[in-house]
Amino acid sequence: MNLVTGATGLLGSHIVEQLHKRGLPVRVLVRPGSDRAWLETQDVEFVAGDITDPASLAAACADVDVVYHSAAKVGDWGPWEEFQRITIDGTQNMIAAAVAAGVRRFVHISSISAYGYHTNDVSVDETWDLGYKLYKWAYYSKSKVAAERIVRQAHQAGRIQVTVIRPAWIYGPRDRTTIARLYAMVKRGQAKILGRGDNRLNVVYAGNIAEAAITAAGMPEASGEAFNCSNDGAITQQAYFDLLAKTCGAPPVTRHVPYRIAYFAGFVLECLGHLFRWRKPPFVTRYAVWLMGRRSYFSAEKARKVLDWQPTVAYEQGVPLTVAWYERQLRGEPTARETAAASR
Repeated sequence: MNLVTGATGLLGSHIVEQLHKRGLPVRVLVRPGSDRAWLETQDVEFVAGDITDPASLAAACADVDVVYHSAAKVGDWGPWEEFQRITIDGTQNMIAAAVAAGVRRFVHISSISAYGYHTNDVSVDETWDLGYKLYKWAYYSKSKVAAERIVRQAHQAGRIQVTVIRPAWIYGPRDRTTIARLYAMVKRGQAKILGRGDNRLNVVYAGNIAEAAITAAGMPEASGEAFNCSNDGAITQQAYFDLLAKTCGAPPVTRHVPYRIAYFAGFVLECLGHLFRWRKPPFVTRYAVWLMGRRSYFSAEKARKVLDWQPTVAYEQGVPLTVAWYERQLRGEPTARETAAASR
């Protein structure tokens, strides 16, 4: 049995989808009231529970061979207490439940942002330390570092096999965090390129990450290892926006803003947001600027060599699939309807 946490989210749903395609049994941990519409099309076993409620996790982990732990506090905005409770404490609860149930492998979904905020023109691989230059409000990255350390301690103590997957900026159908804003900005002609636009983006299709995670779960040599699943090949910021604009039927994005100015604007807005306790994130944050405009690159060569990971959905396929999914949501079509193009 395979247990997936965060299955109603972007990456978790793609892990479920890839497991289902392989005919593998899938159990999902879902909170009461969660939208189950799409998951009900995947022949999964539902277990009610929450990673923040340790008492609910024993039943979820019973007779499980692999846990794919993708549940976390998503986004870079919110009070630290939420990141502590969901990402850090939730991971501690899940690894403890998995150990108690005798789970063989715990596949932990982390993030390349756990490395910290490298901005220079460097290529970062899995040998680099975590937590470089994390500023005061870098709650998402700080919580990802802490969660990784929790699962690694469990592995090093011999309590359970652990594999860490570090995705970059994830996109794909069922993306409810970034595609709406990007789509709107591009369609309205409001999008801007940060800097020259010739920097390589670390952006990766969710289904490709899911394939890497499932492969790693079955490989003895992947135990105790971390893998950057950080790109589907080489694409620049400008080329990505060109593809997105073409897919959306919008004019090309030609306006630019200097990276340093955008970064400073993010800092000012974050200060105001924390001062006045905004519940919604500012329009621009330093983390968002870093994601899009940084010149640092995160190498996925280890995953390609060890896991033989060759992304099956390229940008030329993945961007249209994502836009098509989002446009169906705008038209109010049922959320359970999904394109099968990515599996053909």
